[in-house]
Amino acid sequence: MHPIARTTIGSLAAAAALLSSTVAAQQKAPIYTPGQLNPNQQLAREIYKELVEINTGVETGDITAAAQAMAKRFRAAGIPEGDIFVGGPQPKKHNLVVRLRGKGGPNAGKPLLLLAHIDVVEALKADWSPDLDPFVFTERDGYYYGRGTADDKAMASIFVANVFRMKQEGYVPDRDIIIALTADEESGPFNGVDWLTKNHRELVDAAVVINEGGGGTLREGKHLFNTVQAAEKITTNFTLRATNRGGHSSVPRDDNAITQLADALAKVGRHRFPVQLSEVTRAFFSQTANLETPEVGKAMKALVANPQDAAALGVLQKDPRYNSMLRTSCVATQLNGGHATNALPQLAEANVNCRIYPTSSAAEVRAELERVIGDTNVKVIIKSQRPSTPSTALARDVMGPIERITKEMWGNIPVIPTMSTGATDSRFFRALGVPAYGVSGLFSDPTVDARAHGRDERMGVRSYFEGQEFLYRLTKALASTTSIQ
Repeated sequence: MHPIARTTIGSLAAAAALLSSTVAAQQKAPIYTPGQLNPNQQLAREIYKELVEINTGVETGDITAAAQAMAKRFRAAGIPEGDIFVGGPQPKKHNLVVRLRGKGGPNAGKPLLLLAHIDVVEALKADWSPDLDPFVFTERDGYYYGRGTADDKAMASIFVANVFRMKQEGYVPDRDIIIALTADEESGPFNGVDWLTKNHRELVDAAVVINEGGGGTLREGKHLFNTVQAAEKITTNFTLRATNRGGHSSVPRDDNAITQLADALAKVGRHRFPVQLSEVTRAFFSQTANLETPEVGKAMKALVANPQDAAALGVLQKDPRYNSMLRTSCVATQLNGGHATNALPQLAEANVNCRIYPTSSAAEVRAELERVIGDTNVKVIIKSQRPSTPSTALARDVMGPIERITKEMWGNIPVIPTMSTGATDSRFFRALGVPAYGVSGLFSDPTVDARAHGRDERMGVRSYFEGQEFLYRLTKALASTTSIQ
C-alpha cells in the first residue's frame, strides 16, 4: 500500500473517530439547562406563549386569530405566501396549512404531515387556582401553566419553531413537510381536519401523519417509557330521556321523570362493560408489565393471557387509566330536568358520554345500556357518534427512527404502542388509509400532570424542550427518502 494511502486512511479513521465522539457527546449533552435557553428554545417559548394567550376556546374563542398569528410566524421564517393556506368554514374557525418544500424527485414520495390542533377546551378563571389565569402563560416551579399547554399547543408551537430552525440551517428535506394547525378538534361542530380532507384534500395529502395521542411517562422524575398511539376509542354521546304528563308537586306519583332518570344513571354509573383486548392493547400491557410494580405487572401479564382472570382484573381496574383501556366506558356528563319548583317534571334528560372500544359499535352499547337500565320509560338515544377507524400498523420505517431517537435522548427505555381512551384527529386520516402515529416526545407523570381539559393545565419546562428536540430529529428522519414510502 502506498504511504500516502496509509496516511489518508489513517486521517479518515481519525476524523471518523472524532466525528463519532462528537456525535456521542452531542447526544449526551443536556437538551435543556434551566435559565439557559438557546435561541431555538427561546423562540419556541415565545411562540408557545403567544398561542396559549390567544383564547381559542372551542365554543367562545377565536381560532382564526391563532391561525393568522402562526401564519405570520411562518412568513417571518421565509415560507412563501403561496405555501401558506388559512381557511375554514366559519370566520372564527380557520385552519392553517403550511408546506416546507423538499428537494422532490422521483424517489421523494408523498409529504410528511405534522398535525396539531390549536383549539382548546373552554376554561374559566374562576375554576383555576386564584393566582393562575388559563389564558396567561405562567412559568412556575419548573412548569408552564395555561389552557392548551398540554393539549395541544405544545406540539403546535414546537412545529412552528422547528421550521424556523430548519430554515436557518438551510435544511431542505427530501420530501415536502406539511404543518397543519387545525380547529375544533375538541368536539366542535366544524372539525378542521374533517373540513380539510373533504374540501382541500390536496393540502393535507401525505404518506404518514405525526400527531398527538402518544407521549412519554415519567416516574419520580425518571423517563420510564415512550408511547406511540396507534388506535383510539370511539366517542359517542347518548341522551337518556324520561318523560311523563307531569302535574302538581303536592300530588306526587311513582312515575317521576327525574327519579326515573336518576335511577337509570345510578345503574349506568355502576355498570362495567366486558373486558376487551386488541393487538395494540395486548402489546401495551405486555410491555408495560415489565416496568410496573410487581403486583400490577403480574396482573397485566395474567390478563393478557386470560382476559377473564377476575383477580388480575381486580388489580388493574383500580387504576382509572388502565381500566379505561380495558373496556368501553360510559359516564354521565350533563343533566337537565323539570320546569318549575312546584311541578312534577315532564322531562328529564342526561348526556352520557361513552368511549367505545374500537371493536364495538354504538348500537351494541345502546342495547347494553337499555338492558342495564331495565326501564322502558327511559329512552336511550344516540345523540352523536363517530365512526370506528382501523389501527395504524406499526411500520418499521417509522418505528425505527422513533426507537432510535428515544434511545439517543433518554437511554435504553422502551417504545410501547398504545390506544388513546380519548379521541384525536388521527381518526380522519386512518379512515382514508393514511397511517397516523401519535408521538410527541413530551414526557409527564400521569399521577400529577394529567390535567388536560381540567384545572391548572400544565407542561413541564424540561419536557417541553426535550419534546422540541425529539420532534425536530424525528421530522428530519421521516422527511428522508430513505424513510417512509
